[in-house]
Amino acid sequence: LKSGIDILVGTPGRIKDHIQNSKLELSNVKHVVLDEVDHMLDMGFAEQVEEILGSSYKKGSENNPQTLLFSATCPRWVYDVAKKYMRDEYEQIDLIGKKTQRTATTVEHLAIQCRSSQRAGVLGDIIQVYSGSRGRTIVFCETKKEANELAMNASLKQDAQSLHGDIPQKQREITLKGFRNGVFEVLIATNVAARGLDIPEVDLVIQCSPPK
Repeated sequence: LKSGIDILVGTPGRIKDHIQNSKLELSNVKHVVLDEVDHMLDMGFAEQVEEILGSSYKKGSENNPQTLLFSATCPRWVYDVAKKYMRDEYEQIDLIGKKTQRTATTVEHLAIQCRSSQRAGVLGDIIQVYSGSRGRTIVFCETKKEANELAMNASLKQDAQSLHGDIPQKQREITLKGFRNGVFEVLIATNVAARGLDIPEVDLVIQCSPPK
């Protein structure tokens, strides 16, 4: 940062820290990209994003940065908030259009009804049938407690480890590396693993309850 950079990629919290510590100056930014904009402009991040961009944008100025917003979902409010950062003649590019099939056609979707008390046993069977003994599986849970309990449940015959917000970042990286390298077969995670992971050769993804 001290010697100057062309591109900065960061989370809102960390970028804000650098600005407050006078290690980062954004007045000459030429391009701003917000990835996962529906989350970035949601309640949790909106204030931080506004504060960060405040030094780069001047109301009505022709010299404001070019702004690119990417999102898998675009509810109406996203467009309304986005207008604050975009010029009047902004372009909207829709890669989905009117297709009703919005998931990969190579993925099979199944729903299984079972009591919560039977869930661990059913999961163990499903993983065995659809993923085998060496295939890789990601299981998504609602809570950290649920993730921990499932990871330690004897009904899962495969090696499993949990991943959630209470686990330190360093350990998360070790866990993900182990999963990628096949050290264990089942990753049981909260939505901390829902975005931004690129893990090849995952045979099976299980949602323990319908995603909210």
